[in-house]
Amino acid sequence: MTRRVAVDTGPLIALFDRSDVDHAAAVRFFAHFRERGFVTTAVIAEVTHLLSYHSQAPVDFLRWLQSGALEIEEIASDLQRVVALMVKYADLPMDFADATIVAGCERLGIRDIATLDSDFVIYRYKDRQVFHNLFPA
Repeated sequence: MTRRVAVDTGPLIALFDRSDVDHAAAVRFFAHFRERGFVTTAVIAEVTHLLSYHSQAPVDFLRWLQSGALEIEEIASDLQRVVALMVKYADLPMDFADATIVAGCERLGIRDIATLDSDFVIYRYKDRQVFHNLFPA
């Protein structure tokens, strides 16, 4: 059975922005990515917003998602946990998209992520274990 992996904003921006310093790493990573990756709807919003200065990139990203490249997790059922996480990590602060990833991972029983965000070294899974980042450093 293929494991599920949460995919954060950073690797997706790097994949669709050729000028990103991590673009080549993202291309290699996703070329060999065989896991069942998922994004939250908050990550989709963040990626499309951050790619908006590239005229075609947001649409390319959304078409890539439409093709089934990653699964999409809704966040409505996680909202209470999202708020609790944002309060818990207010000193960082934890942004909304990151909170949806952590809450979604907890609900789904997943600790594997693909991220460029160093905050995931600080965030803890519900049982206080660390997340396992699959994206190359």
